[in-house]
Amino acid sequence: MDVQIRLVERRHADGVRMLYNAFVTNSTATFDLVPRTLDEQVAWIDEHSGGHPAVVALDGAGHVIGFGSLSAFRDRPAYATTVEDTVYVDEGRQGEGIGRRILDELLALASAHGFHAVIARIVGDNEASIALHRTCGFEIVGTEREIGRKFGRWLDVIEMQRLL
Repeated sequence: MDVQIRLVERRHADGVRMLYNAFVTNSTATFDLVPRTLDEQVAWIDEHSGGHPAVVALDGAGHVIGFGSLSAFRDRPAYATTVEDTVYVDEGRQGEGIGRRILDELLALASAHGFHAVIARIVGDNEASIALHRTCGFEIVGTEREIGRKFGRWLDVIEMQRLL
């Protein structure tokens, strides 16, 4: 498998945007309801170029086939050592271990940046993401019942955590 995992750059903005927007319009994996514009995606990349990094998975031709990020968990200072992870893999490339490579890189980056805890908030019916996180040492710490609504359905969120 010729896949590279690297820090996201502005030149990856359109590829990340197209991948993410497919999840926005076709999936409950994100609770976003409106696709991102290119300008919004560039701003997102800029926000993830420092202490809360993002990575991309690129195929042999340099196309974005996955991405992941670390974001602040909450804005209050006492939460500063906790981050939330996000992982997305192109639907046609799922099951190839790309998500695992992205999450492993995010965990390494979180550790290198001095974070203590990583939180994953996963829609309740996303068994693949729950299994991925469990494989990487995350434990379920709670379920938020029917806190989101998309495609006419109430959605639960499973919260998982891993201490570094």
